[in-house]
Amino acid sequence: MTGGNAVAERIAEFIEDNGELYDLIVTTQDWHIDPGAHFSETPDFVDTWPPHGVAGTDEAELHPAIAELEFNASVKKGQYAAAYSGFEGKDDDGHHLDAILEEAEIEDVDVVGIAESHCVKETALDALEAGFQVRVISDLTVPVDAAQGEAAREEMREAGVSYITSDDASHAFPKIPEVESTD
Repeated sequence: MTGGNAVAERIAEFIEDNGELYDLIVTTQDWHIDPGAHFSETPDFVDTWPPHGVAGTDEAELHPAIAELEFNASVKKGQYAAAYSGFEGKDDDGHHLDAILEEAEIEDVDVVGIAESHCVKETALDALEAGFQVRVISDLTVPVDAAQGEAAREEMREAGVSYITSDDASHAFPKIPEVESTD
């Protein structure tokens, strides 16, 4: 997939500039131990993939630009089966993403990352199904390919996912006004 590193850098920059606008920041990542038929020597890049995100390898770790950031929780998915949605994963204490969001009283979810056509799409759709208002930040994601990306965007929009840009997202929350001292 072309553009994954660039997306990670843009996500990191967005969080550095706007992280204080969010009540909770959660990372999700593939953490494959033995995902069965998800890995293939002849992948179709729809349902089967070459080995990736193998637990304990550098490739399974968060991108360095993102790993340096402060976040509230990290969810790992796909240990023993294909898992595209962050809602299929758990944190190190065994809590699923929906429980983490519920505990923090989150109502609105922004989804970013790779791949838009798979993990972003499934996470966004599962968030909708769980009752959250969901936005995908369009310039902070990239699909496997253009055709799969367009199909994913259409499916998400039809389901009720909103698409915004990172610039729109950074202005969508009210900022706390600065108070000038009169002393």
